[in-house]
Amino acid sequence: MRQPSSSSEGLLGSLFSSPTVEAALSDDALLRAMLEAEAALASVSADVGLVPSAAAEEIEKACQHGDFDLVHLGVQAESAGNPAAPLSRALVQSVSEVARPWVHHGATSQDILDTALMLLARRAGREILVAATAAADRCAELAEQHRHTVMLARTLGQPAVVTTFGLKAARWLVALDGAGARLAAVLDQGLAVQLGGAAGTLGVFGTTGPEVLRRFATRLGLAEPALPWHTDRQRVLDLAAALGALVAATGKVALDVERCRDRVVTGARRVVLRATRQRSCRPLPERLKSRPLRSSSTRGGGALKAS
Repeated sequence: MRQPSSSSEGLLGSLFSSPTVEAALSDDALLRAMLEAEAALASVSADVGLVPSAAAEEIEKACQHGDFDLVHLGVQAESAGNPAAPLSRALVQSVSEVARPWVHHGATSQDILDTALMLLARRAGREILVAATAAADRCAELAEQHRHTVMLARTLGQPAVVTTFGLKAARWLVALDGAGARLAAVLDQGLAVQLGGAAGTLGVFGTTGPEVLRRFATRLGLAEPALPWHTDRQRVLDLAAALGALVAATGKVALDVERCRDRVVTGARRVVLRATRQRSCRPLPERLKSRPLRSSSTRGGGALKAS
């Protein structure tokens, strides 16, 4: 029996994941991002005269075209504590003796791993933003289409006064827009390169350390931190909070969609329509009354992330 190459190919994975986001966060993507960081470090170090240009070019070519065994790196990562350390050793073996001293020059394993993870977060985050924007656009359409569609509101989960489905969709729109803007801000400003060396001093780079850091960030398209953040994980927490806010916004939409098919709500809506004599009101879309599979999986996915 062939084993799935990713969780999205499994029996349950496709219910709670996106193929594009999963590809951006795969083991292969992490390997490529670590190699991208190693190549960028060698290149900018050569730019400021710390690394011979020929050695930097050879390192870059090895990063781009080298053949690295993911399984072997994963096994070695267990003893090393991270995958960047065995990767740097493999990279050393893939270049000539002349270039070997300049592989990983001035960096520690956490510099490469953190930088690679920031690259992955940016790429996956952009895919998530595309989906969030599409959902918000659809909410805007629903808000306009159903601005006069009467329905029963709830308070503390119980049927309350009359509202419109358009207003409910507008609330979804505002929540999704706000969460999307928060995530976009983190992706644009909060995802930074990591570079400090073993003790976070940039000591190996000497007086060119700040310039190497600036060029490193520019080369990779990430933010330049004021200081190395080896032990300051606020950037990671900011990203988690932004993603959590988006999970909460989408979860609210999913919960409301499920409740829209509640017999009490749909029955009460008929009473409201008769009482208010709004015979011209559009009915709720049939897809909101049907079995809400996507709503259930959205809420389930949110619960999995929270746990």
